[in-house]
Amino acid sequence: MQSVQNPDVLIVGGGLAGLACARQLIAAGRSVCIFEASDDIGGRVRTDRIDGFLLDRGFQVLLTAYPEAQKCFDYDALSLGTFEPGALVRINGKFERVADPWRRPGQALSTLFSSIGSFEDKMRVAQLRKQVTAGSVADIFASKETSSIDFLRAYGFSHSMIAGFFEPFFGGIFLERQLSTSDHMLQFVFRMFSDGYAALPAEGMGALPRQLAAGLPPQTIRTGAKVARIIKGGVTLESGEKFFAKATVLATDFSSATTLVPSIPEIRPKGTTCFYFAADRAPVDEPILLLNGTSQGMINSVCVPSLISRSYAPGASHLISVSVVDQDARANVGKIMEELGEWFGPDTQAWKPLKSYWIPYALPEQTRVPDPNTQLREDGIYVCGDYRSTASINGALLSGRLTAEAICAEVN
Repeated sequence: MQSVQNPDVLIVGGGLAGLACARQLIAAGRSVCIFEASDDIGGRVRTDRIDGFLLDRGFQVLLTAYPEAQKCFDYDALSLGTFEPGALVRINGKFERVADPWRRPGQALSTLFSSIGSFEDKMRVAQLRKQVTAGSVADIFASKETSSIDFLRAYGFSHSMIAGFFEPFFGGIFLERQLSTSDHMLQFVFRMFSDGYAALPAEGMGALPRQLAAGLPPQTIRTGAKVARIIKGGVTLESGEKFFAKATVLATDFSSATTLVPSIPEIRPKGTTCFYFAADRAPVDEPILLLNGTSQGMINSVCVPSLISRSYAPGASHLISVSVVDQDARANVGKIMEELGEWFGPDTQAWKPLKSYWIPYALPEQTRVPDPNTQLREDGIYVCGDYRSTASINGALLSGRLTAEAICAEVN
C-alpha cells in the first residue's frame, strides 16, 4: 500500500459519501487520502457530547431498511434503539395515534377511528404500502415522476389526511411542508419505513461515520485540512501543501462543492433548526415521534431520544429534541418554550435548554431525484454526495460507492 503522501486517489470531504467511497476503493486495493476541513469526520452526521447528553447535529435517524446502510454498517455493533412505528399527531389540542397496523395490529382500531383522515384515507395508506413494497426499489425510480403533493392528491388522499399526517411527517423528513419534493423520494422513504425501523445508535448518529472510518488504514484521513483549490491532477490545501494522485473525488456537501467546482448545477438547500432540552421527566412514555398536525406554530416535531436509546441522557434525566423546518429559529427559543407548554403543560417550564443548531444546508432540494449512475463527474473531477442521489444517508453511501466503482473501472 502506498503512503498517504503518494495515494492513488484524493478525496475532498470526510462525510458519509467520502468515507463510503474510500471504503470501496481500499477494498479494491487502491490507496486513498481523505482531506476533511473540520476537526472531525462525519460532515452533517456528527454528535456532540454536552453535560453527559448526546446531541446529534440536527434531528436525524437511521432507517434500518436502507440497502446501502445494510451493506456498510454492523448494526449489532451500533446497538440501535428503535422508534415505535407510527406517530402521535397533535391536532385540535390533543394527540391522535397513527400506528403501523402491520407491526402494531393491537393499535389498528385506534388509528382507524382517529380524526386524522377518513376511513377511505386509511384504506389508501394500506394500498400505498402494498404498492411501494412490491417489486424492487429501482421500480420506484423508474416510474413517472411528479411532486409528492400532486402524487398524494392523485392517489385520492383527503386534505385533512395530507395536512394532518403527510405534511408534518414527510415535511419533517424533506424539510419542507409544501411537499414539492419528488414523489420518488416519498415512495422510497415510505418503503424504508415499511420494511424496517427508524433507529438511533447508542453513541449517537456520529457513530455511523466513526464505524466507516474504523475500517480504513491508519493515516488515511487528515482533519483540519481544508482544500483551497482543485488543480490539474490534485489539490492545494489552504496551508499551501499540494497533493497529486491519479484521481480526485469531491465529496463535500453541495455548498462547499460549488466553491471548488463552480460548474456543478445550482441546488437550493433545505435548512432546519434543532433545539435540545434536558428534563427530569419525559413528556411521553414511549419512543415515538410527535408531530404538529396543523399549520400553526413553529414546531414541526418533537421526540425524546433518551427513550429510544438510554445513553442519550445521563442518569435518570431525559433529552428532548425539537425540530423546526426550513428556518433559523434560534432567536425564538422563548416562542418554542411557549409552544412546548401548550403541547405538554407546565412541566416544560423546568426544562433546561442545552443547545440549538441551525443547519442551513441540511438537505438538497429534490424536486427531481438525480440518477446516481449518470452524475459521477464535473469538469473531469469525480463528484459524490447525497445531492447526486436520493437526499438521504442511503443516497450519500450509494453515491460514494458508485463513484469508487467508476474510478476502479476507468483509472489504472
